[in-house]
Parts: sequence; structure tokens; C-alpha cells
Amino acid sequence: MPKNPLIKTRFHNGNIETETSDQARDLFETSRYGVLKGQKVNLAITEAVYLLEKEKIEIYDGRNHKLTYEELIKKAIKQQPDFFIRYSVFKNLRERGYIVKTALKFGADFRVYERGVKPGEDHAKWVVFPVHETKALTWYDFSAKNRVAHSTKKRLLIGVVDDEDDVSYWECKWIRP
Repeated sequence: MPKNPLIKTRFHNGNIETETSDQARDLFETSRYGVLKGQKVNLAITEAVYLLEKEKIEIYDGRNHKLTYEELIKKAIKQQPDFFIRYSVFKNLRERGYIVKTALKFGADFRVYERGVKPGEDHAKWVVFPVHETKALTWYDFSAKNRVAHSTKKRLLIGVVDDEDDVSYWECKWIRP
């Protein structure tokens, strides 16, 4: 049986947008990658790197040059210097079966939905802040992150990435004694 053709995407001004196709819409509908904009899907850079790694998409720049994985990584690091820390957490959560979306408007890196829950059907359960294990987090930083989670009615999840790109999670939630 022939393999599905890769979804064509375009990297332009820091944005990654799919072609107009049933396959691109199916990617959004079934797995909730990206944001549906008309007939196309806009992907976050973390989603695009993951999908390129999984050989689901191919990415072209404004000059119709097909980007390699390494070229896309360079662009990602230029946009987000801590990209690999964020990507390690994104990839780990996706491979555990969670839907992970950006959460910049919430003041966090990601929002994560319970397994089986799609955005729009219910709210995210966690806001996630990826950090490297060697990065010091002050009580002020921790408190600010916890307030973001509490004010958005989500639980705080800190994704701690070690030097081998393994991720450990620490959840914090408000309780009433």
C-alpha cells in the first residue's frame, strides 16, 4: 500500500502554514496539530519540527527551497534560544498521548489536555513551563508561574529537562486544607 504523500508547508516570516488539502485538515482534525485558518493549518515551530521529524510534512521557504531538519532547527533556535528545552517537553508529552498547544496568551509555554480530550471540547488541565535541570528558579519565579496556572484554572506542570533530554514533571496545584 503506498505511503501517504507528505503535507507541503511554507515557512514565511516565522510562520509555518500548510497547503490547502484534505490531508492537512485531517492532521488538524484527528491530532489537533496547529490552528485551522480558513482552508490551511498554521503550525507552531515545535509542531513543525516534530512533524518533520516524524516525516509527516515537508517545509519550503519563500524561495521554494525545501528545508532540511537542521535548517529548520537553526530557524527555531533563532526564534527561541531555549528551543531544545521546550521541544524536549513538547515531544515527550506528545509521545505520551497528550495534545499540547502553545499558551503564550496564558503567560505559559504550553497548555496540555488530558488524554482523549481535544481543544474546544474541554479546557486544558495544565499549563507547562519547561526548564533545564541546571536553571535556578527563584521562589518569586515559582510563585508567578503558580499564579498563572491558578488564574487560568489550570494546574502548574514544570517539565524539567536533563542533559540527556529526559523529562521529569512536577505538578503543583492549589489545595484547601
